[in-house]
Amino acid sequence: MNVIEAILSRKSIRGYTRQPVPRETLDKILDVAIRTPSGLNAQPWEMAVVTGNTLEEIKKANVQLLNSGVMPSPDVPLVPLESIYKQRQVDLAMQLFDLMGIAREDKQKRAQWMELGFRFFDAPAAFILLADRSLDESRTQFDLGAISQTICLAALHYDLGTCIGLQGVMYPQVLRKLIGIPESKRITISISIGYPDWDFPANNIRSQREPVDIIATWHGFE
Repeated sequence: MNVIEAILSRKSIRGYTRQPVPRETLDKILDVAIRTPSGLNAQPWEMAVVTGNTLEEIKKANVQLLNSGVMPSPDVPLVPLESIYKQRQVDLAMQLFDLMGIAREDKQKRAQWMELGFRFFDAPAAFILLADRSLDESRTQFDLGAISQTICLAALHYDLGTCIGLQGVMYPQVLRKLIGIPESKRITISISIGYPDWDFPANNIRSQREPVDIIATWHGFE
């Protein structure tokens, strides 16, 4: 698979098999990912790589807080989308719910679906991306987005699927307690990773993209 094929074939995986991902494989993925471009060569990214009982404890604690009505308080707050950006989010949710057989009025299934995100979609491993609080947040977020893409593409080489998500880190207090992340580090995003369960309906989704003519203007071409 070449780079173009990887970019075109990669999609978010929301259902995984129970097969564990070897530490050696995850290490190889990160060894490639650290070659990601970085503004001023700051290389602001740090990783907590989690699996096994530790990840299961994080999943359980996240769900307990969610179901107890505790409001999430992520280190990087999620600003609600508006206008066409919100509509794209809604369109994707409708596709997912249709594949999963979740009716609009079915509050129980909708709640179960939300819970799945807080469980890292039951992936056997996850990357937790961190950055030092002393760093400029906007510049750092750009670099962390870049390395997230690299991780997801490198994972395809090992037949692994990924899903970038905020839900798994929306209760940072859980991660600080269970894996010792200090307050000096901003917990930014998570990447669930594992072997895809291709029988899981949501994995059949292919999210839509706006055509190039919508997002690009061209200047100086003959």
